Amino acid sequence: MRQYQPGKAAFLFIFITVALDMIALGVMVPVLPKLIVSFQGGDYQSASRIVGYFGIAWAFMQFIFQPILGSLSDRFGRRPVVLLSNIGLGLDYIVMALAPSLSWLFLGRLISGAASASFSTASAYIADITPAEKRAARFGMLGGAFGLGFVLGPAIGGLLGQIDLRFPFWCAAGLSLLNACYGFFVLPESHAPENRTKKFVWKTAHVLGSLRFLARDQSLALIAAAVFLSYLAHDSLPSLFVLYTGYRYHWDARMTGEVLAVVGVIQTIVAAGLVRQSVKRFGELPTALAGLVGGILGFLGFALAPNGHEFLIAVPFAALWGLAGPAFQAMATRLARVDEQGTLQGAIASLRGISGMIGPIAYTQLLAWEIGGGRNPGGGYAIAALLLTISLLFTLAAGRARVPARDAA
Repeated sequence: MRQYQPGKAAFLFIFITVALDMIALGVMVPVLPKLIVSFQGGDYQSASRIVGYFGIAWAFMQFIFQPILGSLSDRFGRRPVVLLSNIGLGLDYIVMALAPSLSWLFLGRLISGAASASFSTASAYIADITPAEKRAARFGMLGGAFGLGFVLGPAIGGLLGQIDLRFPFWCAAGLSLLNACYGFFVLPESHAPENRTKKFVWKTAHVLGSLRFLARDQSLALIAAAVFLSYLAHDSLPSLFVLYTGYRYHWDARMTGEVLAVVGVIQTIVAAGLVRQSVKRFGELPTALAGLVGGILGFLGFALAPNGHEFLIAVPFAALWGLAGPAFQAMATRLARVDEQGTLQGAIASLRGISGMIGPIAYTQLLAWEIGGGRNPGGGYAIAALLLTISLLFTLAAGRARVPARDAA
């Protein structure tokens, strides 16, 4: 089977696709909880529980549908999955903008979780058009697009939300539908017909099948375990950051927003710039290990910092963790054939769905227990550092396993 290379413009489109999709998701971050509060008549306690349910529901839909969409892209190509995902998200955001009740808003969140295939399918697209030795760098640039979207998205959403709470949803819909139109005319197919699976393979498309796919050999299973633990550690950031810094350091909304923006910018620089240089000079495995060490130091700094200034010192170390993700992805793609890249990315995305159902509830409940008992509230970040330490051990074991690459199979 051969690689299919439609040209440099294809990567540019995928980069723009991910950036616009992440902006569309990001614009809702500051307004969705407030819209839920409005549906609950201003009851913040009730709204807080519902926000948690919304998060779990979105992650569950990711868990169920990402493997399916990945297998569909192996069978029918990446282009239709990316375009239909954008169209589906655009229409879904319109439903959420018009939602007359909380039930309709919840339905929209479910559809959003099912349709959000752009990142995993985009990763499969990159694997299709990029030689194995250059994938980590491009995955890093894709991560840069992800970070850029989440820097710009919440800022735009906050400004638009001051006009009307539903206005950001219309903006997200417009971005997604515009992206679909742009892709219809610009995006070539990356998955050559002769490289596609002959039929839709259900045994690897459902979630249990996707997990069996990841466990089919030792090295891939170890990488998958390392990735899952990294995802679970990452969930501590969106779950705890605002509450933790507000309670322990008394940061107001402005300070929190500024620090989050700085974190996003540094992560974008790491993903889009440092990954390529690190992989080129040291290789994928050392790059992944260096990123994990940075993440461990960063989370320990978050957990132990007695004041806001020392917390900020830990931010660059945590940002270096961005080296690990692209290296993990590049290592994993070497262990799958060209007709399995969509299945691989969908299976990896399902791990994010599992972590998304576990992490937010676990971290926030731990913080509530710590605050209620007058304890040091840094336990969640200490656990994240422990998870990354175990991830590092799995990564070392995967490097020792040295399973032969299947990339050219």
